[in-house]
Amino acid sequence: MTEHTARTPHGALVEEVATAVTGVPGVAFLRPGLADRLRSALPRPAPHPAGIRMTRPDGEGRWHVEIHVVALRQARTVDVARGVRDAVGRRLGVLAPAASPPRVTVTVTGLL
Repeated sequence: MTEHTARTPHGALVEEVATAVTGVPGVAFLRPGLADRLRSALPRPAPHPAGIRMTRPDGEGRWHVEIHVVALRQARTVDVARGVRDAVGRRLGVLAPAASPPRVTVTVTGLL
């Protein structure tokens, strides 16, 4: 686990949050985006996870984090969503300790 500052690139924060989300019991994977579904013969850099959207509406305030996951059928969906929300809050608390607590929205888009 790395500690980050306000100057940490956005992509690095998204990757750290993605790691926290996929470690939550009951999460099968982050929802894939269109780019993840299309395959190309051309090499391209690895995109950021499509199931995570992180914004700061005023550029300085608290993070607004939207997470879209696919959960495992045997897990209770509400427990998965709460676990993801808590894991993201804890991880961003370490990554950006001076910032206000993030507003986290979790959507379970499917079951596996």
